[in-house]
Amino acid sequence: MKTTGNTIFITGGTSGLGLGLALCWREAGNKVIIGGRRKELLDQIAVEHPGIDTVVLDVDDPASIQAAFDDVTTRYPDLNAVMTMSGIMQPENLLDPEHLKTAEAIITTNLLGTIRTVTQFVPFLADKPDAAILTVSSGLAYVPLAITPTYNATKAAIHSYTQSLRIQLTGTGIQVIEVIPPAVQTALMNQENDDRAMPLDEYLTETMSLLADHPDAGEIAVQRVGVLRDAERENRYEQTLAMLNSH
Repeated sequence: MKTTGNTIFITGGTSGLGLGLALCWREAGNKVIIGGRRKELLDQIAVEHPGIDTVVLDVDDPASIQAAFDDVTTRYPDLNAVMTMSGIMQPENLLDPEHLKTAEAIITTNLLGTIRTVTQFVPFLADKPDAAILTVSSGLAYVPLAITPTYNATKAAIHSYTQSLRIQLTGTGIQVIEVIPPAVQTALMNQENDDRAMPLDEYLTETMSLLADHPDAGEIAVQRVGVLRDAERENRYEQTLAMLNSH
């Protein structure tokens, strides 16, 4: 994927990694549009960060995805890249039947939101030069954190779905890239000040460098996520699983 000269739409771009990457893409010389649920927050971001455009989007709602698609593709006919950042992460107690509501919400946002967004945009992107779809999984797709079982499962599903998507889109000209973050210091699970999480600026810098240095990459995994990403292939899965869930 080229890292400059794109018109890129980022779902879930109002905070954390989504907003951070949106600003990095803008600074690299791309036109960036972010989607999010809260119009007031979108308007605030547009004022604070000139050059970032916005569209109201709730990935839990297929009609909202359709409306956002119509809006974005009408205003930005040169759109050539979509990044699916929308996601939620919540703890669950599997002994409590009430956890099912949380699980269903996570699946709807993380997995169905991604699939619905990709499905909506693929036919449009297939006609664009330098087209790309970037999905976002997690190191927890490879080694699960026990307190967030459904989050882990959705990210494992995103990993598998992305591999199938890449094969099916062979020949269309759309590059499919899986971005695999580790734990990063963001509001997700209140990790802003967690010393075990990667500082946000470090993550953004390394991710953008990997994208620039490896334009044909199928996945972008910073070095820090390797402890999870490579646990099984390096025959240390059980040790890593125990370490991750010992805190």
